[in-house]
Amino acid sequence: MTERRFNLVVPLAHEATAMRNEDTDRQRAARSSAVSRLSDRPGDVDSTMVPPTRGIRTSTTATRTTTTRARRSAPWSSADRNEEQDGFSGAELVTAYHDCRRTKRNTVSALAFEVDLERNLMRLHEELASGAYRPGPSRCFVITRPKPREVWAAGFPDRVVQHMVYNRIGARFERTFIADSCACIKGRGTLYAAQRLESKVRSITQNWSRPAFYLKCDLANFFVSIKKPLLLELFLEKIDEPFWRWLTEIVLMHDPRGDFTYLGDPGLMALVPPHKRLLEQPASLGLPIGNLISQFGANVLLNVLDQFVKHELLVRHYIRYVDDFLFLDESPRRLNEILAEVTAFLPRHLGVHLNPRKTILQPIERGIDFVGQVIKPWHRSTRKRTRNDALRRVRETEPADLMQVANSYFGLMRQASASHNDRARLANVIRSLGRSVDFNLTKTFRGKA
Repeated sequence: MTERRFNLVVPLAHEATAMRNEDTDRQRAARSSAVSRLSDRPGDVDSTMVPPTRGIRTSTTATRTTTTRARRSAPWSSADRNEEQDGFSGAELVTAYHDCRRTKRNTVSALAFEVDLERNLMRLHEELASGAYRPGPSRCFVITRPKPREVWAAGFPDRVVQHMVYNRIGARFERTFIADSCACIKGRGTLYAAQRLESKVRSITQNWSRPAFYLKCDLANFFVSIKKPLLLELFLEKIDEPFWRWLTEIVLMHDPRGDFTYLGDPGLMALVPPHKRLLEQPASLGLPIGNLISQFGANVLLNVLDQFVKHELLVRHYIRYVDDFLFLDESPRRLNEILAEVTAFLPRHLGVHLNPRKTILQPIERGIDFVGQVIKPWHRSTRKRTRNDALRRVRETEPADLMQVANSYFGLMRQASASHNDRARLANVIRSLGRSVDFNLTKTFRGKA
């Protein structure tokens, strides 16, 4: 039986083997250089050889013997060959663990997993390799900002598995996404979306010299309306490996409502409308908000809409951030035609619907509210509601957490190109609490002013 070890420092097996081989070569070279040439060594035949004289035959050859150490392969090499037959390697599991704990290493679940890290990874590895893996219990709680919303958090081992699935299949899907698809893609967060929309606005208005219009749409109850069998079909179209097809189906089709713990005040659940609760949906509908595979699955599903908009409707100026998307055009009539096409396409092909209360068509010069920023002629500012929430929350924050919360809002406001006034108002609130702020209005400090 091959012994399997988890290398938590070097996550890739072939890199570990290459490093071991390189070290062995360097050691061999060092040993060779440590032995001087025969002609330079006193006492050797060559160095003590006297000029030959007549009648005396002198040997000019000498035999050298060196001992070389047998090269050993890295602990991963033999194990990886067996693991690849199962469809995945232990290195992928370790990499997924490192990704999962990033920025969350001090959470209770991450610390509990790390207490007996190697044993937990081995147990998870054996469950995956044997096909016995099933997601464990989840936690459910309600957040109230910016509005009441039901959130589901998978257990730490299950989040590791989700990262492993994403690391293996994510790239093959993302290379098919359009450049105007944002969220849950590396380098395409809210700042990317705001800057890209601003660039499109400047393009269609010729640097604000021509009038144009925008159509903003939002999907109604998107995450709880997703048809999981349909999404699974989209996933399996690009996954050929049997192991990864099985694991993707296990992760995606898991229903967390069968085993979960509710955290927080039970009365908060009443603030969430029933049609927005995953608890109220059939088993075949809805993805839990808060899981990586849910966010990634939303992009996979709505990529169908993106391709329809770009290749069939031939819309040039379009951008989407999760379930919020925008169209730009010089003609409001054309935007109404697009709205009719999209309204018919979504329920027929994806099983989701537009929210008519959040459908907006108006001139661009009035300002476009998107991803927390408002784009107006020649400037981009933070949404007023976001700014007011920041001021209120900083006033209510405990002194021990003030620096972290305030600097977070400073960073958020700095994403807007016209943010000086908002940051000045935030700085005044912080100074009123006895803290100092740097000259550029970008951060506060631990000590008092």
